[in-house]
Amino acid sequence: MSELSFTRSGGEYQKPTWIVMQYKNNQWIEKSIPEADKKAYQEQFSPPVSHIQNIEPFKDIPIRGYTTSAKGTHYFYVLDLKDGSGYLSYSRLVDGKYEKPHKMSKAINQGKYIAHPYIAPDESYIMWDAEKEGENTPDIYISFRNQDGTWTNAINMGDAINTAAYEQRPKVSPDGKYLFFWRGDKKVRKDGSSYWEGNPYWMDAKVIETLRPTR
Repeated sequence: MSELSFTRSGGEYQKPTWIVMQYKNNQWIEKSIPEADKKAYQEQFSPPVSHIQNIEPFKDIPIRGYTTSAKGTHYFYVLDLKDGSGYLSYSRLVDGKYEKPHKMSKAINQGKYIAHPYIAPDESYIMWDAEKEGENTPDIYISFRNQDGTWTNAINMGDAINTAAYEQRPKVSPDGKYLFFWRGDKKVRKDGSSYWEGNPYWMDAKVIETLRPTR
């Protein structure tokens, strides 16, 4: 992986700003994109709205974030519009069409806030963030697929990643070498209003294998 993009706001960024980072000479540096080229460049990371179409089985489901395996299975977070909680579901591609979504098992759907899944291309593991009962901030969890197709009970990814702050949105680079996630916290201004402050982080994806159960 040679490039990644994200948005940043707050501090010196008075409005959400799109940023591209490039990996060069063993370090990440910000890549300058000429203003005239930004629209075309952004489309490499995200298609224009005119190219986006509803997929029928998901049309009326409040989905917030999804991830797709190599064989086309979608895993996603279904939002409860009443209280902001939710659960993870999946939908397989069968004969060229997506089936009705299935809610994932309680091995994964634990806690009041479950979101931002990432599925391995071969579907051997899934990561997500969750705020469990009795906890005030979300941590990142992982589950591995068993040989019978079921999933292991949710595993907290530990203090190599999780802290007292918010850890969310795990992703693995296409080459499988790096794990990315977001860490931050909610801040309160003098007028009582709040805002989020955080940064993307990365680490060696080998941490995933240290958590895989032995057979």
